[in-house]
Amino acid sequence: MEIEVSSSMHLMYVSEIQQEMYDSAQRRGTGIAKRSLEYLSKKISEGNSVVASENGVWVGFCYIETWSHGRFVANSGLIVSPDFRHSGTATKIKQKVFELSRSKYPNAKIFGLTTGLAVMKINSDLGYKPVIYSELTQDEEFWNGCKNCVNYDILMSKERKNCLCTAMLFVPPNNNINGTANTQSEIKYK
Repeated sequence: MEIEVSSSMHLMYVSEIQQEMYDSAQRRGTGIAKRSLEYLSKKISEGNSVVASENGVWVGFCYIETWSHGRFVANSGLIVSPDFRHSGTATKIKQKVFELSRSKYPNAKIFGLTTGLAVMKINSDLGYKPVIYSELTQDEEFWNGCKNCVNYDILMSKERKNCLCTAMLFVPPNNNINGTANTQSEIKYK
């Protein structure tokens, strides 16, 4: 299996990625906000995502987005093809997208929202910690991205203070959150 930073050669998978994001959200009844083909294509073309494939077959995907003028980076849209689930693929994709985020934005706080216990475990192993929503970017555009999520009404009824997703944040060394330095080191996968 190949897990690589995306390029235009991966555009052939964009429809399949979008469809699986939608199907997965429908099956779970929660989670992944819908993204347009144009949005996903841009992430892929600009090298702001990670694509996993095996022998020309799409396996998985995750992308990065910057917020608050690069002070925050979200690792979003993690999806693995049903045929490749429960094989450690999600962990490998998350590791690669985390490395991409750290290399492109070494001083940014990296965050994600998830409803999945497996993703919480992966994030925790990478050095993320659960946080309250006020610790995340307050960029309006980020929160507007939640409008397509089935849980958007819950988020808004809670005044964007919490939702069904768990917010997790990685604070890089030499950065701090509320005046407290990050003391949990990154775990390096080999």
